Amino acid sequence: MPRIELRTKIKAPVGVVFDLARDIDLHQQSQASRREKAVAGTVSGLIEEGEWVTWEAVHLGIRQRLTSKVTHMERPRYFRDVMVSGAFKRFDHDHYFEFEAENRTMMVDIFDYTSPFGFWGRLADRLFLRTYMVRLLQERNAEIQQVAEHERT
Repeated sequence: MPRIELRTKIKAPVGVVFDLARDIDLHQQSQASRREKAVAGTVSGLIEEGEWVTWEAVHLGIRQRLTSKVTHMERPRYFRDVMVSGAFKRFDHDHYFEFEAENRTMMVDIFDYTSPFGFWGRLADRLFLRTYMVRLLQERNAEIQQVAEHERT
């Protein structure tokens, strides 16, 4: 059961970073290379607690659909989205936002997932899937950082 933890320092107020992390349009922008698009549920703007979104994208050369729901939110410090349906057996994605001095924010992603297909899924995790997911999350976080620090300050 892989667990990915990423920490990203962002020179912007915690509320700005929190909102960017749940911005559907910004997520689509950050994943344009994968042709990721929100196709059902909350398809634009800021997703809220209790809302869901279905994403369609090409990952690892395969067109996929994944639906996730925001199950918990404590603005502007935390929210969790969980997979409702999709390629993983399950995932929980926790987003933490910690205020630091001088309007800086530490954004922490904890992505905890289980791949499908038992042994073969665990093998895929070790060979390529974990690395792929780290890169995807880093790209998303870089986009949030870019917008927070340069376009909204």
